[in-house]
Amino acid sequence: MPLLEVKDLKVHYPIRGGILNRVQRYVKAVDGVSFTMEPGETLGLIGESGCGKTTTGKAILGLCHITSGQIVFDGEDITKQVKKNRSPYRKSVQMIFQDVFSSLNPRKRVMDIIAEPIRNFENLTPLEEKKRVEELLGIVGMSPTVATKYPFEFSGGQRQRIGLARAIALKPRLIVADEPVSALDLSIQAQVLNYLVDIQEELGLAYLFISHDLGVVKYMCKNLAIMHNSRFVEFGTSEHIYENPAHIYTKRLIAAIPDVDPTKRDENSQRRNAINDEYTNQRDKYYKEDGSVYDLKQLSEKHFVALP
Repeated sequence: MPLLEVKDLKVHYPIRGGILNRVQRYVKAVDGVSFTMEPGETLGLIGESGCGKTTTGKAILGLCHITSGQIVFDGEDITKQVKKNRSPYRKSVQMIFQDVFSSLNPRKRVMDIIAEPIRNFENLTPLEEKKRVEELLGIVGMSPTVATKYPFEFSGGQRQRIGLARAIALKPRLIVADEPVSALDLSIQAQVLNYLVDIQEELGLAYLFISHDLGVVKYMCKNLAIMHNSRFVEFGTSEHIYENPAHIYTKRLIAAIPDVDPTKRDENSQRRNAINDEYTNQRDKYYKEDGSVYDLKQLSEKHFVALP
């Protein structure tokens, strides 16, 4: 049984205007997204800024209004429960936020930040709570002594590890990781990613890994969903998409990955120019007249692409 099923998810924001403040039109942040996730799976959600990937994650967590669609978690339709603060679903699905500086309350000590979800869902004694927080800090490679400190006393990588400890405090089954390393330098990125992998193996977590960095995603994810203009343009295994991209948007993303080999500079430049020419001359093959994306069609057992 799939852990998570998202069916035709839509998140539309009304734009109002005029004297009577009536709805003039809608911004379609997410416009018909469907996918499934298995227990322990890492699904990469890739796309440029503004494509709707973060809104998709927030909708799954109940952090924004769902216009239509269905969310099924562990075989149960939780679409109407997703915004209830004390529902079992809220305990089973947690989030790691992109901004490591604003996602931690600067007025709270680390102890209170990590213990907050525990206090919301469990009834532990102060001693049990302290022991749990120290265990969580140990899992993310931090000393128990940091529990009495404030967020401003830590680097970006340390703050993200505190956020990770908070996310796993309730032993969730799914974590939505919204660009968890994009604000960190490369050495710290590798450290945080390794912690994510180790914790996934230890706790059996599933990750919805939202990112625009294809290098990071290739390391983390077995399956990928490429998103553009509020819809999926390609969906499949990492192997299929990296080795045989079928949509022009996916080809452009992969072509943009830097290559450190200077001997391939001319070859890469020619390939990028050819892909840009294809995008310019054959755009109608991949997008409708209004610029929207076609429905996904199956190319193989594990590879889908948006084509007419």
